[in-house]
Amino acid sequence: MASQSALPRRILKETQRLMGDPVPGISATPYVDNLRYFSVAIEGPSDTAYELGIFQLELFLPSEYPMSPPKVRFLTKIYHPNVDKLGRICLDILKDKWSPALQIRTVLLSIQALLSAPNPDDPLDNGVAEVWKTDEARALRTAKEWTAQFAR
Repeated sequence: MASQSALPRRILKETQRLMGDPVPGISATPYVDNLRYFSVAIEGPSDTAYELGIFQLELFLPSEYPMSPPKVRFLTKIYHPNVDKLGRICLDILKDKWSPALQIRTVLLSIQALLSAPNPDDPLDNGVAEVWKTDEARALRTAKEWTAQFAR
């Protein structure tokens, strides 16, 4: 079991802030047996195809954190052009736009924003992106159906 003292102070501070001052619509709780692993739940933003859904994600802080980004993926199946079938997320701050100034909180807010504004021009799932570009109404219908089926 990872002891509190084995964790960098920054991770402890970020964790305390996430627990004490949670982001609306997002919960992030560290696993008791590994405080670098978080169980995350993000509520689908209102007025989107993901509304009323609760999406489960996992977030892991690698030993290089904060010099390298957290690893995050969806555990809940989601129909979204920037999330692949394995739950991996295409988001610039999780890759080349990462900065140590960013925090877990920023990452989770960015993922929540991605649910409000899918970006089919930078897809991780080309099939979903193609539907999004050619028949957005169908893409939104499918996203709603998947949300009802997998995220409730």
